[in-house]
Amino acid sequence: MILSDAAIIEALREGRLVIEPQPALPSPNSAGAFDPTSVNLRLGRVLRVPAKDVSVTFDPTVGRVAATLDRLYDRVEIADEGFVLDPGRFVLGMTEELVRLPLPPELPPEARAQGCLAARVEGKSSLARLGLLIHFTAPTIHAGFRGTIALEMMNLGPAGIRLRAGMPICQLILEPVVGIPLGAGGQFLGQSDPAGRP
Repeated sequence: MILSDAAIIEALREGRLVIEPQPALPSPNSAGAFDPTSVNLRLGRVLRVPAKDVSVTFDPTVGRVAATLDRLYDRVEIADEGFVLDPGRFVLGMTEELVRLPLPPELPPEARAQGCLAARVEGKSSLARLGLLIHFTAPTIHAGFRGTIALEMMNLGPAGIRLRAGMPICQLILEPVVGIPLGAGGQFLGQSDPAGRP
């Protein structure tokens, strides 16, 4: 079951979902940051761009991914004129917003009966039609997550796409969780950098 825009706004009010800074609410003349069954998130300023002349083979079953990403990707900030993502190029980005999906013990007492939420991050159709893939291999945001959301972005289109900090880049789709998760975990919990660093 997917939450509607009204249910997402209610979850924000109840503390079952925390987004900082808070997304623009609908008004009579604007949908704000909301679509009928999602809330839009914006692109943060920091990107991780594959380093040049790095030739390694990474074994994902050994070590921590974040440490390897630090070596394989250079950290760059999106300038005022934007960052052009050329066709066939892959970069890591982050949402501008910090997202929290509190577990039941962390919820305000009046919200505990509603249970906790999980989410999926999906691209926006307007950008997908240009060939921009967003978060295309791992869209799940587990209950208990807190941090900015990493975006694995690739341009499959025929022309460069100018990415700008603060532009709506993806949509968060929320779903209720049945039962109480045993805990929150994962190596990217609390991340604030596209490489997974806190």
